[in-house]
Amino acid sequence: MRIDAVNIRNQGQLITDYRNNRSVMQFFDYHPFEAMDERMNELRNRTFKREELATILAERNTAWGAGETTLKAIEQLRNPESVVVVGGQQAGLLTGPLYTINKIISILHFAREQEKSLNVPVLPVFWIAGEDHDYEEVNHVFFPEGTELNKYPLKQSHYKKLPVTEITLDQELAGKWVDELFSKLPETIHTKDIYKMVTDTLRESVSFTDFFARIIHKLFQEEGIILIDAADKRIRNIEQDYFVRMIENQPKISQGVCEVAKELEEQGYTAALELEPADGHLFYHLDGERILLSRTEQGTWKGKQDEIELTTEELLSLAETNPEKLSNNVVTRPVMQELLLPTLAFIGGPGEISYWALLKPAFRALDLKMPPVLPRLSFTYLPETINKALYATDLTVEEAVNEGSTAKREQWLLTKQEPPIDDLAKNLQNTIAEAHKPLRKTAESIRDDVGALAEKNLHYVQREIEFLKRRMKLALEEKYAKDLAQFDEIQLLTHPEEGLQERMWNVFPFLNEYGVSFISEVTRSSFSFQNSHYVVYL
Repeated sequence: MRIDAVNIRNQGQLITDYRNNRSVMQFFDYHPFEAMDERMNELRNRTFKREELATILAERNTAWGAGETTLKAIEQLRNPESVVVVGGQQAGLLTGPLYTINKIISILHFAREQEKSLNVPVLPVFWIAGEDHDYEEVNHVFFPEGTELNKYPLKQSHYKKLPVTEITLDQELAGKWVDELFSKLPETIHTKDIYKMVTDTLRESVSFTDFFARIIHKLFQEEGIILIDAADKRIRNIEQDYFVRMIENQPKISQGVCEVAKELEEQGYTAALELEPADGHLFYHLDGERILLSRTEQGTWKGKQDEIELTTEELLSLAETNPEKLSNNVVTRPVMQELLLPTLAFIGGPGEISYWALLKPAFRALDLKMPPVLPRLSFTYLPETINKALYATDLTVEEAVNEGSTAKREQWLLTKQEPPIDDLAKNLQNTIAEAHKPLRKTAESIRDDVGALAEKNLHYVQREIEFLKRRMKLALEEKYAKDLAQFDEIQLLTHPEEGLQERMWNVFPFLNEYGVSFISEVTRSSFSFQNSHYVVYL
């Protein structure tokens, strides 16, 4: 395995400026690459509910099949010197897009790096956003078939706004879905083991979050990743007083993030969230549905569709007695992480860093500092066949990752046309249109309907030329099908849907080809977080 850094272009102005330490850095409390000692000193002056949290995490991760390395790491959480590196994602089926795997690798790598540097226990934590209710975001994967990535959803009925953690897997439907996916994969020496791992895990799982967590622990069995489900009711009980603080400081939080959104826009950045000063930034759970709360002019807390209305006193009482009735939104979730975990650093993708730029006032409202925010590692996994195809097509890896191969494919095909078919067809159409003009003019002078017939006649002739042009180009593609297939394979693997591989591909086609061990090999490789992207040659 070889791993090379490549530059990603056009990532977005905010993340580009963030990586290059430009003016956007003022919206964060720490430089992402230079502040770990300072952050450690701050954490030493704070207290956390370590014992309660460690007990819950040990029980939950054991139930999910965590390895000994993870369980020992959880015990280290009881040590007041220990800190965590945290990042998170929704509980996607079969782990969802590759960026979830890449994020976990990032967390593990940075935690190990900082443990050596700081000489304190640094624990890797992955925050499963189990309270999220966007089922359509997690109910599918994309698998390759031919020259396309096809979407395969699990077509299971669900309650519209039920948190993912509370959606029970339909075992029969999910089993058939898994069988369909594996029927799309070529048989390799790893297929049977990977299939058994997935089907065994499915049978052991009750919810989407269970299925996700168990697979993650199987893929990272020896790496020590700690999983936390934000929807765990026992963790909600730890968060009682944290919810109280958020409710009491809602005006500061809401007003502050709105003001920063305006500042960012004035500096030429696009605010990542739509915000209003009345936003409550908390959800209320009613009959299995999550309702986003807003503050009214009268000071009450109300659902957007008037589903519920509570006074501040009622909401505070609820936070103290039934905290499982509440959950965080995108603004208050990072603050809750900060209160719950001794966070040395947060690992996020470009989109997350864009909305974290808004959140400094939310932390300040609760007398907190935002942790250092590190851009996660980004990877493209490159099979040997694709590397050979790049050489054959004279494409560089950087071109393939940033732009794909479609333009080069068209250029290559054009070299096989002499003269170009498009030019020939266009010239012929222009010549015919000019030669046909006297006929149309005479026909029009005879009668309007005869003139219309002449126009239609020209249209038919031009249409036949278009048909011949398409047929000639198709025949040319058939003639050079083997050569063109290399361009198509490169596009599919390195730049699907005009984006990065990690946004679309799932990890299982790679597991099927290379086995689970390749993940550990990548995890234990050497990286700099200051590089925007890496290519992993498999």
